[in-house]
Amino acid sequence: MTVVGEGGTGYERITAARLLSEGLEAPRFTERPWVVRWDLEARTARDLLLEAMPEELRFRTSGTTGEGRTWVRSREQLWDEAGLVADMLAGDDPEAVLSFAPPRHLYGMIVSVLVPARLGLPVWYRPQFAPMPEGTSHERWAVMAIPWTYRILRRRSSWTRRMRRLSLVHSTAKLPTEAVELLEELGDSGSILELLGSTETGVVATRHSRSGDRHWRLCPDFELVRPRPGDGEEPLVVSGPRLARPTEGGAPTEWRMDDYVTALDGRTIEMTYRRGRLVKVNGRRFDLDALEELARSALPCSDLACVPVTDPVIGEHFDLLLVPRPGDDPARIDPTTLLSRLPCRPRRIAVVEGIDRSDTGKLRRLQPDPGLELRRISAK
Repeated sequence: MTVVGEGGTGYERITAARLLSEGLEAPRFTERPWVVRWDLEARTARDLLLEAMPEELRFRTSGTTGEGRTWVRSREQLWDEAGLVADMLAGDDPEAVLSFAPPRHLYGMIVSVLVPARLGLPVWYRPQFAPMPEGTSHERWAVMAIPWTYRILRRRSSWTRRMRRLSLVHSTAKLPTEAVELLEELGDSGSILELLGSTETGVVATRHSRSGDRHWRLCPDFELVRPRPGDGEEPLVVSGPRLARPTEGGAPTEWRMDDYVTALDGRTIEMTYRRGRLVKVNGRRFDLDALEELARSALPCSDLACVPVTDPVIGEHFDLLLVPRPGDDPARIDPTTLLSRLPCRPRRIAVVEGIDRSDTGKLRRLQPDPGLELRRISAK
């Protein structure tokens, strides 16, 4: 059933039971807009979960830092995780949820399906090219974001200006510049809850813009194994009851993550960088996420990415992949301003048709063959 007046033309009204039983992989639930009215369900969300959702669900890592692998999580683990996130959002008194995160991934399953269930709120799922929800009386929204969400919201300022509060949720990846700019535009009506985690661990730590703290606090059900306070910078190792298990064998007792951190105390950490997003060029270490932010500010484009490479002559380095804006002539791109702002020049700048990312915006480890390259710009 296509709903008009409950989110606008194109949003299909589906039942909570159907979403729980079918919504993880089916394209109609990940590629088309829908709305679920958890606020109108006669039965409790917990009862619906036990009846409709399988006892175990499988999630595959995105392949952003290595080969993809399947991990198994119980519905109880998922429900508990959703409760943690829902509790953090409840203080903002949201009236409805708008989610951009596909439910086939762990983050999407938690924030698009189970957090709205926990809160008892209606949820609108909006894939990239769907309209914004219209025709509702809600003025306080929890917005489940992925990286391109912030650009969409900034372009839909007529929608955001009508809202009394937007409580944004962002997962793991470095907060994009556009997210920071959106928060500045929203002022007191906007906030952002950041979640640190992975498919293997679920959410392990959070931080909230309201606190003004750049440090992360571990979730109450997780413990910090490494590093300990005073150890300096090390990979983050945690233990907790929500660790997933591989398809064969039991769940690990602890897990080493891709994030390098410094422990400030037993439950507070400072993020340094993510493994695989660091290169050492001519003896200097560079964070590719930070270089991408500098590049975006210097060169308007549809998308760009710094990709680590191994050069046979100079060793570790990185390439900058650039997707021009629609209508821009690649032959007229001038990298002069870009190169003047970067502390390290890329090995090459390649104008490409597109950059391969996961559904949540993470850069995949392997990018398309150079045959898709449109033009190469010398960085020297």
